[in-house]
Amino acid sequence: MAATPAPPQAPPKPTWDPRRAEPSFPWLRPTIRIRLTLLYGGMFLIAGILLLSIIYLLAAQAISTGNQPPFKIVSVSPSNEIKVASADCPAVNNASGLTLNEFNSAISACIEDRRRIALDDLLSRSLLALLGLAIIAFAFGYAMAGRVLSPLGRITRTARAVAGSDLSRRIELDGPDDELKELADTFDEMLERLQRAFTAQQRFVGNASHELRTPLAINRTLLEVHLSDPQAPVELQQLGKTLLATNERSEQLVEGLLLLARSDNQIVERKPVDLAEVAEQAVDQVHAEAEAKGVVIRGEQKPAVVQGNGVLLERIALNLVQNAVRYNVPEGGWVEVTTEVQHGQAVLIVSNTGPVVPAYEIDNLFEPFRRLRTERTGSDKGVGLGLSIVRSVARAHGGHISAQPREGGGLVMRVTLPI
Repeated sequence: MAATPAPPQAPPKPTWDPRRAEPSFPWLRPTIRIRLTLLYGGMFLIAGILLLSIIYLLAAQAISTGNQPPFKIVSVSPSNEIKVASADCPAVNNASGLTLNEFNSAISACIEDRRRIALDDLLSRSLLALLGLAIIAFAFGYAMAGRVLSPLGRITRTARAVAGSDLSRRIELDGPDDELKELADTFDEMLERLQRAFTAQQRFVGNASHELRTPLAINRTLLEVHLSDPQAPVELQQLGKTLLATNERSEQLVEGLLLLARSDNQIVERKPVDLAEVAEQAVDQVHAEAEAKGVVIRGEQKPAVVQGNGVLLERIALNLVQNAVRYNVPEGGWVEVTTEVQHGQAVLIVSNTGPVVPAYEIDNLFEPFRRLRTERTGSDKGVGLGLSIVRSVARAHGGHISAQPREGGGLVMRVTLPI
């Protein structure tokens, strides 16, 4: 017996999202377009009504002035001769010597002149009224535009704060459900997702720090215990030293990666730090290595106080001085470390002798695991993260680093930090 086919299932109903629900009357939604249309249309209507009212009043005054008789009858003689006097029409003052046509022509010319004066006065006053209304309209429009666009300023300020790695900031815009509020809500949702992602990243960095450091520390301890045995064969001791150096290199790599991940974020807690003291500590730590390589460290450290993290700033100076010592000439090399304040900014400059560095290789030096001649392994000079860490820490403090090749070889590293 053939199986009865199952009836077709209805497609699943889409999930309703209240943020995407369309209103019953979308044309009644107070969007920014409708608000701007009503605002500027209402301003135009009010300005037009005021201008028409002013022109109407001025026209009424002009007509009233223009309709006044330009002359008056002074007296009538016994022979029915009329004597006319006019201050606006001097031509009719001696009407006794004029014919009727000449008198009518003088009266018509006088009335036309009065009408022209009234129209000119109306035009001048209308222009003054238009100018006054234009000034008021521009001022009112500027104020209203600032009020309508103020949410954009709030969004911009929040975005600027977020650019400083303060992902806890939210816009939380109130007001009508228009395009600006929709943009602000979308921006808040994006910030929420970014904050969750960065929080997960920090949690991963913390877990990785523990999981990677523990086995490396155990390996180092075991190797040191075996190397401390005086009866161990020479071959085993040599192998242990090689493994210990490899393990130390791995520890440096892990520390560098963790520091690089942390320094990519903005420094929230800042304290006064003197770059001169930081540079002196870095020089003291590298002094023994410099003497072993025959490199002279010199330079004057002037006070230059910045707001930042002392440990990370010390890492900047230490990495730069270490690189300057390690990548130097075999004989007669020197490293110059100076700190000072220039143009309202703290500056740390580390210059050194060394091999010639092509200008096109400068940018590559700041990339992780990139060194001169693109070597990646097999070097005892580091793990290739020193300058990457320096750049990340400088950016986290709101500064920047630049490098320039020296004539004759070597580099000039310049770190600029805001005070």
